[in-house]
Amino acid sequence: MSNILVVGKPNSGKSLLFNRLTGVTQKVSNFPGVTVEIKSASFRKHQLIDFPGTYSLDPLTKDEKIAVDQFIDSISNKRVKGVLCMLDSTRLERSLVFALQAQKVALLAGVPVVFALNMMDQIELIGETVDVAGLQRDLGCKVFAISTRLNQGLNELSDALDQMATHPEKFLPEPMPNLEFDPIHRAHELHEVYGASVEKLLKTQNRLDRFFLSGAGGGVAFVVIMLLLFQSIFTWAVPLMDAVEAGIGWLSGVVTTNMADGMVKDFLVDAMFGGVGSFLVFVPQIMVLTFIIGLLEDSGYLARASVICHRGLSRVGLSGMSFVPYLSGFACAIPAIFAARTIASPRRRLLTILTIPLMSCSARLPVYSLLILVLIPPEKILGGLIDLRGLVFFGLYMLGIVAALFVSAMLAKFAVRNEDDVPFILELPPYRLPTWKPLIQRALNSAKAFISKAGHIIFAITVIVWVLGYFPNGAGNLDNSYLGWMGQLIEPIFEPWGLDWRYGVAILASFVAREVFVGTLGTMYGIAGAEENIAGLAANIQADGISLASGMALLVFYVLALQCASTLAVMRKEVGNNLIPIYAFIGYSMLAYAAGSVTYWLIA
Repeated sequence: MSNILVVGKPNSGKSLLFNRLTGVTQKVSNFPGVTVEIKSASFRKHQLIDFPGTYSLDPLTKDEKIAVDQFIDSISNKRVKGVLCMLDSTRLERSLVFALQAQKVALLAGVPVVFALNMMDQIELIGETVDVAGLQRDLGCKVFAISTRLNQGLNELSDALDQMATHPEKFLPEPMPNLEFDPIHRAHELHEVYGASVEKLLKTQNRLDRFFLSGAGGGVAFVVIMLLLFQSIFTWAVPLMDAVEAGIGWLSGVVTTNMADGMVKDFLVDAMFGGVGSFLVFVPQIMVLTFIIGLLEDSGYLARASVICHRGLSRVGLSGMSFVPYLSGFACAIPAIFAARTIASPRRRLLTILTIPLMSCSARLPVYSLLILVLIPPEKILGGLIDLRGLVFFGLYMLGIVAALFVSAMLAKFAVRNEDDVPFILELPPYRLPTWKPLIQRALNSAKAFISKAGHIIFAITVIVWVLGYFPNGAGNLDNSYLGWMGQLIEPIFEPWGLDWRYGVAILASFVAREVFVGTLGTMYGIAGAEENIAGLAANIQADGISLASGMALLVFYVLALQCASTLAVMRKEVGNNLIPIYAFIGYSMLAYAAGSVTYWLIA
């Protein structure tokens, strides 16, 4: 199978084109360096290989180094039949710097190059043009004008790529263009002759930036956007959550109504519908979170948010480049740690990686949602503009952020060796209307991936909890079960918070995966209530009488604790040190327990 390499600068539409051509759903973001892994997928009878975006063959970040090293190594592979190099027509000069370098490497190795000039719809929108024929003539290779967002020109490009992979010799330029030049100077020349007017391209962007990047207006807009983000997680997801809960209840009735009483029925009611079902109710919130973050990414706002945050983050040893890994951490810490590769400074990258686990990932969402439903009344404040539960959600996320900044400041001052930092340099992409289909697809995929990733763990632990809680005396005898005897041994750990052994078991189980907490409690409450337990888990916990102080201590614990083995494994891989993840796990566990204890003492 022939290979075609796909390269280009960050935020050129490269990954979206890769998705369009191959039909896969790789994450696409309007932020430099968000795609940090090399992807491959089938294209007709060939293989497209998508490299992380880079600005130059002289890499600054770990992400760029991966792209450059792999690109240079791959060029010598006999299976590589061509290179597809993306150009951003709205940032033509910046795109051409890397494109000219990549073209030189490829042509010297005898590998043909095809250029895709993307975002031509944006050029037409402002009444400008790009001289595609002239650019093709001077580059010496074919240039195709396309718009990946509108699917324009992709059929012609696809046919050309197919032909290049089949007959690469036909796409080598004759005569070979002069490859001895300064790429920066040459890129400027080509843009001046063939590119669109920079003034017109930046007119709208500058007008919006004057607001979003101004001191007062930009700060207020940032706070409002972040507040809306966390409000939406709770408010927008409620109808979907209610629908899922109703569906699970209906399915439970259909499956178990006519079954004979006994162990099989108890297992289905308590473990499957009570345990696993309680976890599934909160999956819609993960979809909403992913959708909103994707909306901010694709619109171009995230880069501006990084600039706004840079001054504050730099005071605690970080930089504006840490903002996107932090925001990605709200979905999952693992890709967020990978996203930290875009940070050029080794010191700031390490500090970012060490503090990403304090961002409230989607695995915490079921725990937050359950306890907030139990503890916080469904009230509106400020004339109905803000939901009180959503405001508490916002507070929990802000607690994680503040804790991350504090920990980073302490580590920067006392633990992480000071080095000469690389200057904060960030390209501001143009503001763009998001492409809705990929956003919706991304939200659906996030739910699917979350369920597939956590589902088998939830099921396995739920079965174990059910077996230990059901035997030896059957349903309704949880206190005298094997699980009850084990739980009473660890009850003293969390008894100072006013929590009984059931919560202790759920907390310990959640060190495998945080979301297990909900399924474990759901299973135990199902066993305890036997067939009379027909209410939702939140209602059962409320009826059981958990206090505000106990619940808030538990919430604070989950904000700060590092309960994810996968995150620790990725952290070890990225920092190249076995001890750092161990120290992080112990340190965050101690911090979480101490903060939970203080919270209980203050409220009780």
